[in-house]
Amino acid sequence: MKKNKFGLLPRIILAIILGILCGNFFPLPLVRVFETFNSIFSQFLGFIVPLIIVGLVVPAIADIGKGAGRLLLVTVILAYLDTVCAGFLSYGTGSWLFPDMIANSHFSRTAEESVKIMPYFTLNIPPLLDVMSGLIFSFVVGLCITMANLGSLRGVFNDFKEVITITIGKVLIPLLPLYIFGVFLNMTHSGQAYRIMLVFAQIIIVIFVLHVFILLYQYFIAGALAGKNPLKLLATMIPAYLMALGTSSSAATIPVTLKQTIKNGVREEIAGFVIPLNATIHLSGSAMKITACALAICLLEGLPHDPLLFVNFILMLSIMMVAAPGVPGGAIMAALAPLASILGFNSDQQASMIALYIAMDSFGTACNVTGDGAIAVVIDRFFKRGPKQAA
Repeated sequence: MKKNKFGLLPRIILAIILGILCGNFFPLPLVRVFETFNSIFSQFLGFIVPLIIVGLVVPAIADIGKGAGRLLLVTVILAYLDTVCAGFLSYGTGSWLFPDMIANSHFSRTAEESVKIMPYFTLNIPPLLDVMSGLIFSFVVGLCITMANLGSLRGVFNDFKEVITITIGKVLIPLLPLYIFGVFLNMTHSGQAYRIMLVFAQIIIVIFVLHVFILLYQYFIAGALAGKNPLKLLATMIPAYLMALGTSSSAATIPVTLKQTIKNGVREEIAGFVIPLNATIHLSGSAMKITACALAICLLEGLPHDPLLFVNFILMLSIMMVAAPGVPGGAIMAALAPLASILGFNSDQQASMIALYIAMDSFGTACNVTGDGAIAVVIDRFFKRGPKQAA
């Protein structure tokens, strides 16, 4: 039998449904069993998140450093700025719409008023280093590997990336449905689930509209700069969009994205450099989704959500997601670090983020991938001599 018959998204949806249903009739002792598992799993999650940062960011920075001079620099800057702009757009739209959505939800019971369910026992698993230390360490080591061409150290961290990839793919991702089942079981038993699900449904609609708007402004800007019809450019990229929608993988979509980008008149040498690089560093759709979901949960849980806090969060998120597309669930796993360290999310709030993000995973990937074509059009306009001469 094929292993991918029942993917992560259907398992997450099933876990949410079962958690809500079972929360209505499971006795408290049984609910506490799942809360005990969630308590241990959340401790492990806190332990592994800084290691995820090191395992993903060090090889990513080391690999980016092997690019071609100014062409690399301009591509990285454009990809980062577009990712950040998508996050700011998401925060601005959410700040406008989400407060009314949450205020108008029919279930007004707050987290403080709900019943606190305690685990039977828990384990204390302190992380080896904190999130900020992990990020600074990753930048220092990654840049040193690039500048000094430290091949042996590069190999060590490439191997460590494999350790992190296996841990995410074989431990975290398979256990996520059970973890999310426990979270929604707890929320239903304590009276919070229905309100949260009502708000989530409205947020998903807003995020879908936002991802269409992001693609439109990307291609209108690219079309204006290149002197081309933006709607025709966007229409040419539809096969890449549909491929990403079906696979939820930026890497798997690279051949189609590359082909359609060349059809848009981008030279092969430019497209061949920009498209694979952007599959790693350009994450406008992911930044938009994570920012919107994070803001909604901040509003639901009464957490701080002022603009300066979210500016810090978005800037850091756009860095931490580098290289995440190569790992299953990598974007949201990398986002757990700034969610905890900057926004103060606890394990239950992180689980809600994971569930809401995965529910729209393919749309974020499709936005990321299709936007890569717009950046390639802009780069092709700016570099008329090709990557070797522009280096």
